[in-house]
Order: sequence, then structure tokens, then C-alpha cells
Amino acid sequence: MITGLAHIALTVENMDKSLSFYCDTLGLTHAFQVSDDNGEPWIEYVQAGPQQFIELFYGGKNKGPSLDQKIGVHHLCFRVDNVHRIAEHLTSQGIQLDVEPKRGKGGNDQCWVSDPDGNRIEFLKPDDDSPHLQLY
Repeated sequence: MITGLAHIALTVENMDKSLSFYCDTLGLTHAFQVSDDNGEPWIEYVQAGPQQFIELFYGGKNKGPSLDQKIGVHHLCFRVDNVHRIAEHLTSQGIQLDVEPKRGKGGNDQCWVSDPDGNRIEFLKPDDDSPHLQLY
């Protein structure tokens, strides 16, 4: 019944900053916009892969407390071809790494940043024998 993951939705405080981060800094493509019933901008869609999107909703006003064991979305993860290259690109764009490139417990290379609203983002390069690359 389920054929894939279509999108993740994030409510953002400053759409220009968020679009700049996801499109200009990360190199993703702004795909399209959906307006509300009054014709006002409501959601901006950023393409992360074939038919895969990040929905950015306008209107974020209240950030919740940062809790280590918070229930809910933990992070967003992008698969990359080279963790060190993405880390160098991010730092050259003025983005501070939350976690420098390292080998994770699962045997994959990774580094971490936060988007303008504090959402955690992992960049993952699966190892050749990683379960991430197996077909289940």
C-alpha cells in the first residue's frame, strides 16, 4: 500500500531564511508553492529527490524548549555521496556544524547541522555494507 515517503513538513519562522538555507546553501530546488483559500502563500515545496519534498509552512511563531528526550520528530537525514565534501561546503557557506564528520555507531559516515529554526539535519554516507543500502 505505501510506495515511499512523500514529504516532511516543517513550520518555519522566516521563509526567506529557510528557502535560502534549503535551496541556496544545500542546493535543493524550490519546486512550487501552494496558496491558502485567500490566495496568500501557505506552503513552499523544496524538492529533496524524485517526488520527495520538504514542505515549509509559513507562520511559525513559537519555538518549543529543546529537550534531549523530546517526543516527536528527531531529525531529518539526507543521504550524500561524501560527508567531508558536504561539511566543507556547509562551513564555506557560514553554517556551523553541530557534529563534525565522523563514523557513526551504525558504521556510516555522518555530520550534523541545524536549519534556521533549529531542526536537526544529518548528512549520511552509507557504508557499502550498510543496512541502509539493502533492499528489504
